[in-house]
Amino acid sequence: MAGHESHYILPRPEFNKSVKILIVVSPYYKDIADNMIAGAKAEIEAVGGTWDLIEVPGALEIPTAIGIAERLSNFDGYVALGCVIRGETTHYETVCNDSSRAIQLLGLQGLCIGNGILTVENRPQAEVRADPADQNKGGGAAAAALHLVALSRKWGAQRKDVGFVPAAEEYKLAGELKDNPKA
Repeated sequence: MAGHESHYILPRPEFNKSVKILIVVSPYYKDIADNMIAGAKAEIEAVGGTWDLIEVPGALEIPTAIGIAERLSNFDGYVALGCVIRGETTHYETVCNDSSRAIQLLGLQGLCIGNGILTVENRPQAEVRADPADQNKGGGAAAAALHLVALSRKWGAQRKDVGFVPAAEEYKLAGELKDNPKA
């Protein structure tokens, strides 16, 4: 079992405009999910942010729900929470790898996501990691999302499009230059 090695934790970011975060959770292991949600909510509230919560059936549905919310709603960032405990089949590897990969791809498209999907060998490992008074991985995932929101606000205006799509006024089509030489 992993020890409690100390590590550096970044100071909480500060916001001059409230942050709205969506917590997407798979409550497959309800007690573990509830602890992670408590940690995430506390972290978001500590910076004066607001949150909304949705539940999905499993870890594989978390990235899809985040993608839907990004297209159809107005959240600044997302917290992905769930727990995958190794079983007797290779399903564990599929769920761990695919959910993590999908979240990473959404992040590379510009979404601010804190990944708190636990991937553990057994229930005791999950319980320690989920406990807000112990490793508080739900709070850590919320902190990651908040830091990414702060970074995105530092570097640019908010854009609703998913991915690195420039705003309409940032690019010109080739024909526009010929028709309007001042463009």
